[in-house]
Amino acid sequence: MAAQMAVNSGASLWGPMKELWETVDGAVLRRQPESVHILDLQLKKHKTHFLSLFKNPPKSAEQREKVRKASTEGIAIQGQQGSRLLPEQLLTEAFILSDLFDIGELAALELLLAGEQQQPHFPGLTRGLVGVLLYWDGKLCVANSLRTLIQSRHGKTFTLDLSGELVALTTRFTDELMSQGLTKRILTLVSEISVTREFERLQKERGLGNEKHRKEVSDLINECRQALADSLFSWTCQSPLSKDDTLALIGHLETATAQADGSLDHVNQALVMALLYCLDVSFVEQGTEDREDLLQALPLLTERQYVAAVHSRLMDGQPWKLPGLQAVCRLAWALSLRVLSQLPQGSALVEFTEADETLTDQALLGDVFLFMREGMLGCESFAQEEFYIRRLHSLITDFLALMPMKVKQLRNRADEDARLVHMSLQMDSELPSSMRKDLDHLMFLIGEFYNKDSFGLELGLEFWSPTESLQHTSLQGSYLGMALQRPPHKQVVLSKFVRQMGDLLPSTLYISYLRMLKGLANGPQCAHYCFSLLKTNGATHSDNIQGVSGSPVSWEHFFHSLMLYHENLRRDLPNPDASQYRHPPLRGITQRELEGLTSFLELLTTIITWSENARLALCEHPQWTPVVVMLGLLQCSVPPVLKAEVLNCLAAFGKSPEIAASLWQSLEYTQILQTVRAPGQRQAAGIEVELNEIESSCEEYPLTQAFCHLISTLVESSLPVNLGAGLRVPGFQPYLNFLRDSVFLPFPTRAYRRAAEKWEVADSVLEVFHKLLQDYEPQPSDFVQEMVELQGEQLPAHKPPGHSIMFHLLNDSPTLALCLSLLEEGVRQLDTYAPFPGKKHLESAVLHCLCLLDLALQKEVVFMDLLRESQSSLLVSPMEQLLQGVSPQTRRADHIVSIARFLYHSSSNPEAAFQSAKILRRIASYPNIQNRLVGDFTHDQTVSEKLMAGFVECLDSEEAEEGTENGDDSDQQNKMARIRHETQIHILNLLINSLELKTPNLALYLLGYEVKKPVSSTNLQDPGVLGCPRSCLHAILSLLQRGTEKRSGPVITSQAPHLAELCYQVIYQLCACPDTSGPTMRYLRTSQDFLFSHLQHMPFILPSNQIAALSQMSWLMKTAAIELRVTSLNRQRSHTQRLVSLLLDDQPHTQHTADGEFGMEEETRSVSGFLHFDTVSKVRRKLLSVLDAIDFSQDMPELLQLDFFERTQIEQVISNCEHVNEQGHTVCNVKLLHRVLVAEVNALQGMAAIGQRPLLLEEVNSILQQVVERNRVRRSLSAKRHALRSWRSLVEVLLTACPADLIPADDRQLIIRDLLLDLHDKVLSEDAAGELMPIVAGAVFTLTAHLSQSVLSEQQQGEGLEASSGFASIANSALHLVLRKLLDFILCTGGGYQRLRAHLYGSLLYYLQIAQKPEEPDTLQTAGKAMWERLTAPEDGFTKLQRENLAIIESYGKSLMEVVCRDACDGHEISRMLALAVLDRILSIDRQNQWLVYVCNSGYLRSLVESLRRDDAALQTLLTPQPPLLKPLYIYESKMALMTRVAKTGQGAVELLRCGLVVQLMECQVFDMVPDSDAHRGMRDPSGFLPSPMDRYRQILLPTLRLFQVILTSTTVNHQQGAAQVLQWLIVHADTIQSLLRCHELSMGSLQELSLLTGIISKTALPGALESGGEVNSAALMEFQGHINRFQRLCLSLLGYLVGSERERLLKQAEIAVPRESAERREEMEVAMQQVCANIMEYCQTLLLQSSTQAQFSICLFSPSGSEPAGRDGGRTDLSSTLPSMAYSRAPSLGLVLYLLKNSAADFFRFHQSHRQSLSKLQSLDQLPPEELKELCQGLVSGPGGVEKISSVQRSLLAKRRLVQLVNNRAKLLALCSYVIETCLFVLWRHLEYYLLHCTPTDPKDSLMPGASLYRSRLTDDSFGGLQPSGSRALSLSRVSQQDLDLLKSDMVAGFGEALQRKLLEVEGLYSQVRSRYTFIQALVRRIRGLLRQPKS
Repeated sequence: MAAQMAVNSGASLWGPMKELWETVDGAVLRRQPESVHILDLQLKKHKTHFLSLFKNPPKSAEQREKVRKASTEGIAIQGQQGSRLLPEQLLTEAFILSDLFDIGELAALELLLAGEQQQPHFPGLTRGLVGVLLYWDGKLCVANSLRTLIQSRHGKTFTLDLSGELVALTTRFTDELMSQGLTKRILTLVSEISVTREFERLQKERGLGNEKHRKEVSDLINECRQALADSLFSWTCQSPLSKDDTLALIGHLETATAQADGSLDHVNQALVMALLYCLDVSFVEQGTEDREDLLQALPLLTERQYVAAVHSRLMDGQPWKLPGLQAVCRLAWALSLRVLSQLPQGSALVEFTEADETLTDQALLGDVFLFMREGMLGCESFAQEEFYIRRLHSLITDFLALMPMKVKQLRNRADEDARLVHMSLQMDSELPSSMRKDLDHLMFLIGEFYNKDSFGLELGLEFWSPTESLQHTSLQGSYLGMALQRPPHKQVVLSKFVRQMGDLLPSTLYISYLRMLKGLANGPQCAHYCFSLLKTNGATHSDNIQGVSGSPVSWEHFFHSLMLYHENLRRDLPNPDASQYRHPPLRGITQRELEGLTSFLELLTTIITWSENARLALCEHPQWTPVVVMLGLLQCSVPPVLKAEVLNCLAAFGKSPEIAASLWQSLEYTQILQTVRAPGQRQAAGIEVELNEIESSCEEYPLTQAFCHLISTLVESSLPVNLGAGLRVPGFQPYLNFLRDSVFLPFPTRAYRRAAEKWEVADSVLEVFHKLLQDYEPQPSDFVQEMVELQGEQLPAHKPPGHSIMFHLLNDSPTLALCLSLLEEGVRQLDTYAPFPGKKHLESAVLHCLCLLDLALQKEVVFMDLLRESQSSLLVSPMEQLLQGVSPQTRRADHIVSIARFLYHSSSNPEAAFQSAKILRRIASYPNIQNRLVGDFTHDQTVSEKLMAGFVECLDSEEAEEGTENGDDSDQQNKMARIRHETQIHILNLLINSLELKTPNLALYLLGYEVKKPVSSTNLQDPGVLGCPRSCLHAILSLLQRGTEKRSGPVITSQAPHLAELCYQVIYQLCACPDTSGPTMRYLRTSQDFLFSHLQHMPFILPSNQIAALSQMSWLMKTAAIELRVTSLNRQRSHTQRLVSLLLDDQPHTQHTADGEFGMEEETRSVSGFLHFDTVSKVRRKLLSVLDAIDFSQDMPELLQLDFFERTQIEQVISNCEHVNEQGHTVCNVKLLHRVLVAEVNALQGMAAIGQRPLLLEEVNSILQQVVERNRVRRSLSAKRHALRSWRSLVEVLLTACPADLIPADDRQLIIRDLLLDLHDKVLSEDAAGELMPIVAGAVFTLTAHLSQSVLSEQQQGEGLEASSGFASIANSALHLVLRKLLDFILCTGGGYQRLRAHLYGSLLYYLQIAQKPEEPDTLQTAGKAMWERLTAPEDGFTKLQRENLAIIESYGKSLMEVVCRDACDGHEISRMLALAVLDRILSIDRQNQWLVYVCNSGYLRSLVESLRRDDAALQTLLTPQPPLLKPLYIYESKMALMTRVAKTGQGAVELLRCGLVVQLMECQVFDMVPDSDAHRGMRDPSGFLPSPMDRYRQILLPTLRLFQVILTSTTVNHQQGAAQVLQWLIVHADTIQSLLRCHELSMGSLQELSLLTGIISKTALPGALESGGEVNSAALMEFQGHINRFQRLCLSLLGYLVGSERERLLKQAEIAVPRESAERREEMEVAMQQVCANIMEYCQTLLLQSSTQAQFSICLFSPSGSEPAGRDGGRTDLSSTLPSMAYSRAPSLGLVLYLLKNSAADFFRFHQSHRQSLSKLQSLDQLPPEELKELCQGLVSGPGGVEKISSVQRSLLAKRRLVQLVNNRAKLLALCSYVIETCLFVLWRHLEYYLLHCTPTDPKDSLMPGASLYRSRLTDDSFGGLQPSGSRALSLSRVSQQDLDLLKSDMVAGFGEALQRKLLEVEGLYSQVRSRYTFIQALVRRIRGLLRQPKS
């Protein structure tokens, strides 16, 4: 027992019932697939609930005890572990509930617990009250399920078209229930349950809450009773009840009572109908295929006892409580007996069938027709049930057809009565009392019954026989759509009845006959038949003027009488000024005549409303002229009721536009509403007087309403502009003024006899305003005051009526105030939830008010703009500001709140809620109002809760359904469902728009975020947790989550695609906005597991609505991208991992299925388990299947084929009508275009145009269709672009932001490969849309970058991965495939799409980078390997891949070269740069030089070279302090890089020279514009992005210098020519070059300049350079020579500057300047300085060698002083003072060379040591301590704390890269040092040899100056004085004294000591021999030593 005592928190009385109803509903009504099986299970489970219908679980002492202990011992709850202690209060409530409903204590407790859970759905109710609702809701679910199951049975009346299996299941189940006594149970329940009784019990226990709760409870109870009664009704419709059940039903009806107004209530109505269907045999006449089976099942035919029992029960004289009901049942039985008697089977029942006559008589005595009219038709549910209507129709028609004698009797009796009445009138005696009015009642019944046709069945057609002559071909053979056959017997009888009743009609029946005709004329075909009848009736007597003997029921008679009335009454027309006008002599019309006229007018109105032919035929009839006569009658004094009928009739005429126009004129002419005052007339006349004096005093307003109705109809058809022209200012204005000032504004203050009429008046006048404003489009002409001339004076013209209404709404006018107060009144009335008179009209009036406000908001923007432009003096305020005004009723600014409160009534008033949502959405788009709105909405707690509940209720609406664009609204239910859906759309759009505005905004409040505190501090909870109300966010999530647990995925995506799209967008916006992102993502992740559950169902495939499906996926993917990024940042690995594997895995997941859903997977899984399949088939990766869902092809609409319009003009018009809609798509406004085109067609004049009008309109139509199609294509493309972008961002986040180790490297490469290949396949297909290419190209770029990065990092981690298959985890073949697709993509983009190709070039560069060898450490051991070994070494992976890549690239031949070269030469800057880079890259791997040859031969190279001259101007602008753009600089750099690449081959260099490269560069003036470095010191770009002018200058100069250097190195053969050209460039820009060489302040940049400059000078500024340069005249030669000498001198003086302590100081300075990058900076500077020294020493060596091969003839560059440079490191003097101008002109001493030699030797060992250390670190990288690793990474990671964030793997990779950098740097320094040492030694040796061996000292006395100044030899004077090839002495022999030479020798001996010599030899041992086999140092050292050891000569 304990196990059963667990509490079900879902409430066993509610949860399972709800589930049952959903299953039944899904299977039967929504026809869900696979539902039969689930239904079967549910029915088995709940069978007992159906058998013991509504029986509650009994109370028991045991349960009571258990519940009592729950507060101390706790109680077990299903699905939760352990027991839960419940509060005492809850238990008390449970006992109350248990007693209240007499249910078991546990069940009561469950209801309360469920109530607590469901409470958020019912804001404002306690759990007990919710429990009450759930109790009844559970009951209702069972009743609804029962009804639906019974409806699904197969039977005689209707079918739901369900599968045979389902029908068999439900039929079997319901049969079983029926056999167990279902009928009696239902009847008992129906009589037991009553709202009043239940309410009394609830009231006693405080079980009723607010009005809404009361309404909901009473609705639920009523619906339960109704559903039970309907179940019985549905059963009898399909199959008969058993004898006992039938008798029980009759027994129940005997005691039935009527409501206060004499009608039956809904439940009894259903039961009566059930009995009528029980007794129904009329289906026997229909020849359906299963007629025989149905006859067999009919107990009336098969069971004699059945007939006997029913017969005796109905013949029983005992009167029922409702005699009329008894009469109806008797009549039905009588008719059934009559039918039976005509059947062959009926002969056995003859004793009963004979009684049909007596039964009928009894029925007639019981006033059967009167009761049918009042009791049955009076019930409002009657018209809502089609099968009630059909049954009653068959009852009436059967009576007329089967009992013709009875009908004849009735007629005879009526004639008799008429005679008696006539006589008594003649004799003025009392009317006889015994008169029966059966025929009257029958006719009234027929009239009223057929007058309501809510289903459009047009059953009245059976009364019209189509044998009459028809004018109308389409109406022929109307019956059952058969051609002209003889109509069935019944129809003939019925039509005869209609005609005969009209013959010789007694006056007493006149009105009832007209009423009957009015009913039978209801419908388009019926109206036509009726019109013909009335026409033929009077036709024969048309010549008889009196019309006396004509039929009184004919047009002739009617209109003749009307004319007579008019004639008579017109004579009495009173003088309007006479005082007795107020009491007109009503001599004309008696009450009886009045009724007759009214009936006739009603009949006329009905006929012309339905039949347009009748309307035109009557209106144009020359004798009758009905319109004129009626307007005439309106001027006579007749009662307002009749006038109202006349106006209604005129309104019906006005439905035809052709009549409406003339009707306006007649209306104006007859002055029904006085628009023109006669001069001297004291008071008004016409309808205004009637309203103010007659109607107001009677407190009834039929005339006013009718007038409003007339105007409303006429306004719809046409609105004449020149109405009343000539007599007054033309226009509609007087009518509008009357409606506004006399009808609308005073309506609340008038008195009304019928309370409902107040709202009827308001509704009818507001309807006119609504129509007028709806048709109004503001035009510029409306704001210009035009004048009209009237009787000689100028008067201002009227504006269009819409303008006037708009003006009143945009001002604080009485009209607006009344509209707003009406809204408040409306919402107040709705809040009572009580029915009141006129409720329907109040709701309609409120709706019109809301529409007016909405239209005003919609049109105000254009209106205000036009008003501003016109500079008119009108004053208006924007509607949204007026709505913030203070309401006079509440004294608060709560208009907008009132409007919003309509959302709370969306269930009862969906249309008002829809308009309200629309208005709020418009208002909310104004940012300044949002803040106010939030304040208004949250100001009052209760209102705030209600508003929130209203919004949530609209979003939660179950009934909402997404309709198609042009869905038919014929079905009210569909229309409402669509309106509810639109409301949801508007609310979501409101949220989306508001979220974009600043906080606090409405969306945040509605979605449940904090508005008073910072938004980010919100803590979102499930509804009900911590008192958190159910917000719109919860509603949106529950919409989206529905169905996610099933295999089919979220239901909403397919059922309401657009809604789903907006929901996903709201979620995305919340996640993307920084304020809301945190709380939202936390909530979605923890409470909802939202993303995972939705992503697993992607892709959403909706064939019907592809656009919406793409949008849904876009928003979802964007949200997923944010989630991945956030979880990665917060290191929430498991979350990230789950999503990543969901998106990327290609192994199938085992999907979780909901219980009860045994999907396909389970079966397949068990099969595979049985067969032991080890290999799991791969599935498509989720990301790829999403990509598959995006269709790249797009069908474009074909061009317009036009016959009449000019295509270019039409295209122009279309583009003028385009606007950007709220989704950001550019679409064409089809309505506007339609207006423009139709106006164009209407403007055409002439007969030809009129003839062609239909063709023109057809063409307009085709244009509009084309535009709609274009809009669709645009939306489709836009959706695809959006989806692709989102897909791309998701891919990028997956690859970039997620931790790299979540996807192993090999998987990562395969994933990227799959993505790349799929993307390319899609984009390269024939029909891929070009618009999607750019996004694809972007994605390809990202993917290739990641592929390259992944492969490279894999190689770095595991070096020596030289596997045969390929180079990394990804095979070479795959890489080749990627390359081919990339190149195909580049080629397929052809000439256009240049920007797109930029991405592809980027991708290509990344791809080619894969095969680039990484930097390897230079270990200085290469010389050990023999050349042969190097040549025969096997090809490594890089080279192989590179070779294969090149082969693929070359296979594309010229076409690819052409595209790349073309892009490199012109076009968009970025593509040019990238194309240049691609060329550079390909040239670098192209060993065969095919590309180089192409570039040279095709002229692209020349074009590039020549473009340098054009770049000059742009480059000059870059050197201004604030440059415009840096683009030219980047392009220039790219070009130079490419040319440098070309110049690296000899062939290329020669080609460049041939193209005139140097000449072009000589002409560039930018090189001479060296910026002044001090001036711009303060102008540094603060962001550090823009380089300083000096840096920019260097960026221009250095590439050129590098290019020259490369050219000089490459041109071996034509070296002379190249050198000469470069020298010329140097000379052209000599001033600049010299200023650079004189550089005062050495920074990194200037050192780089110097190193390149000295390099070039050392190769070009040589004595022999000029001769080879061709013919140069001697003067120029002299000048050149001077330049060269100056270069030479400057270079030598630089040497002095860079040697020694100066260098240390520079390095120090650099460290201080940029401390963070010091290590690398220092290294770079060291290299640059060494390079400069090496270049200068090389220059010296070349000069020495060129001047002469022997020392004795060589020139001297250094003075013979061996002392080391002093004063440099002595006093730390200022830079400028250490460089006096003298220093430049003095030749540097040899000591400097020696000093350089010593320093270089010292440096060498320092560098060598450092190189060895770094190398050993590199080899034992794994063992390095972490601190050291961090230190190594420091330089490569930017930002503080950067090193901390990176993973250890990354860290070791970076450290390795840094070490390789260090090793190679040191290797470079070592090479330079050793070179400097060698050249220094050579220079020393040459000079010493000369000075010590060949120099003859001069005599000291010749000298003019003592000391060192002696040697101030000017190189310019002497050096190359004679210019002979051998050169002359550098210093004239007379200058060097012996003393100098001795000093030199002693200094040298001292300087070049043993220690130094040893060091030098060690250098050779350590380095030179490893590098090359030549021992150069040793020989020189030996020679120098020899020279120094020579004895003095």
